[in-house]
Amino acid sequence: MRNIAILVLAVLAGVGSWFFTSNYKIEGLDDFRVTPRELATGGPMNWVSRPPAAGAGETIRMASFNIQVFGSGKLAKPVVVQFLARIVRQFDIVAVQEIRARDQDILPRFVDAINATSRDYDYVIGPRIGRTSNKEQYAFIFDRATIEVDRRQLYTVSDPDDVLHWEPLVGWFRVRGPSPDQAFTFTLVNIHTDPDETATELDALDDVYRVVRDDGREEDDVIVLGDLNVDDRHLGQLGQVAGIAWAISGIPTNTRGNQQYDNIIFHEKATTEFSGRSGTYDFMREFNLTEAEALEVSDHLPVWAEFSAFEGGVSGRVATRPDVSNRN
Repeated sequence: MRNIAILVLAVLAGVGSWFFTSNYKIEGLDDFRVTPRELATGGPMNWVSRPPAAGAGETIRMASFNIQVFGSGKLAKPVVVQFLARIVRQFDIVAVQEIRARDQDILPRFVDAINATSRDYDYVIGPRIGRTSNKEQYAFIFDRATIEVDRRQLYTVSDPDDVLHWEPLVGWFRVRGPSPDQAFTFTLVNIHTDPDETATELDALDDVYRVVRDDGREEDDVIVLGDLNVDDRHLGQLGQVAGIAWAISGIPTNTRGNQQYDNIIFHEKATTEFSGRSGTYDFMREFNLTEAEALEVSDHLPVWAEFSAFEGGVSGRVATRPDVSNRN
């Protein structure tokens, strides 16, 4: 296994502020296995206890969205922000890439816009990372009516050999609605690969997948999602992991409609919660925008997949690679 270690950066995030707290325990330096202190000491998970949402359903929709240079400039465009907020409201949880802002109020202000229609979204965000001056942040934005997060289990994958330009952000989530012992829990690995180094990075992401899967939390539902800058035929060693499946195949995910960059990847036998429904959210057609107007929002379309709200899936069906000809 490559020298890709996990350092746990516990991130506490709220609509109004966020901060980072180093909170990790290194175990087994030979294989770079690291577990959060809460797990190492046998402490309980930090799930927020709230009553079930009245409208909670039997499925959730998960998405990945590269918002393209998301910073103060884009946030200063009210019409663009309105469209972005409408997009996020279509999903229970969204992994966001390419946040480029020095100001720490970008996500709070954006979430305020999402919640302007009496919704209740929240977020967690990672640190500014990148080997050059081109720093980025990852975030997860989620509907608190249907999703909860263990904030103590948020961490950034550390890459001491500098294989990855922007190291993935890892978060642990649970669906709200079902009883806690029946609710779907899952780990999300948010990634944006460097378009100039996709072959190298995708050949490292299989190791990232395994290290996250074995990080001490005993969570088998590990879902890698983000802007991979390749289509499903060029996933490298990540795509060669035994049993790996992907939700998006053979369709463009960019706004211009001519390239596939984004995907949602998981183990087909472990994540039986996948319903088989997935696709892109074509906001250009949904909102009747011109291509130029749509590109003001992003040069990427959100990609999404549907999962059961119940651990193991309601019907117990096994996820398979989706049939593009029957995509919903």
